[in-house]
Amino acid sequence: MSDSIVPSPEASPHPSFRSPAANTSVSASPSGLIRCEAVDVFYGDFRAVTDVNLSFGKNEITALIGPSGCGKSTLLRSLNRMNDLVDGARVEGRILFQDDDIYAKNVDPIEVRRRIGMVFQKPNPFPKSIYDNIAYGPRVTAMKVSSMDDLVEEALTKAALWDEVKDKLKQSAFGLSGGQQQRLCIARTIATQPDVILMDEPCSALDPIATMRIEDLMHDLRRDYTIIIVTHNMQQAARVADRTAFFTALADETSGDRTGVLVEYAPTAEIFEHPKDQRTEDYISGRFG
Repeated sequence: MSDSIVPSPEASPHPSFRSPAANTSVSASPSGLIRCEAVDVFYGDFRAVTDVNLSFGKNEITALIGPSGCGKSTLLRSLNRMNDLVDGARVEGRILFQDDDIYAKNVDPIEVRRRIGMVFQKPNPFPKSIYDNIAYGPRVTAMKVSSMDDLVEEALTKAALWDEVKDKLKQSAFGLSGGQQQRLCIARTIATQPDVILMDEPCSALDPIATMRIEDLMHDLRRDYTIIIVTHNMQQAARVADRTAFFTALADETSGDRTGVLVEYAPTAEIFEHPKDQRTEDYISGRFG
């Protein structure tokens, strides 16, 4: 994987997501692969998240935790411009990926989503074969692939699914169990060779055994990827995350609208064992949420 968003053609299969006319002379950030600087996210006039400053480390797992309605998923979807697909959504402040502002006018949002992939709460395989699910992304993005068969096998192997499906690649993905479908979706994301994988409560619809498989997989994947996960399961955050960010929601006294705020961000052990903010202590001890 390249450390720069603008690698040389020989060094990486990834082009820059800037337009060809853009100034692409940038260097890798020493303080995080993705950085949020004073980020506010709006839906129309409603401010869903305010003043978020975060830096996500390369090859780390970061968990975003907090009560419902505190903006965790909103922020997550802003990290690869998924919120562009929501009418009225906009981001203020800056979100930098390898020092490029992903919301700059010369940035291609499709390329952003290829480099920063997303795995959703519920498994969402395409109505295609297992093979075609994995091959879909590389095909539609016109990735240069020497062997699609090898790419499919590599993605399924990294997602710990190859041994279970190698003899039924032409069968419908809907024939897989829920846990297998979620690992298929992870493999589908891996197939486009991203740098970052975003996961929005990827285990909430799964049984405990399937959840354990996904958590083990996350530990394996962080050797090659940066992972950012939203979870309501504090035990899961404690098990998988290197760092944890705790969010809460503040209610407007006039309108009652709730805006998400970042309360505390630290190594996971510190968040759970020695939180600095009383609100963090109250949440992880079950006093609210």
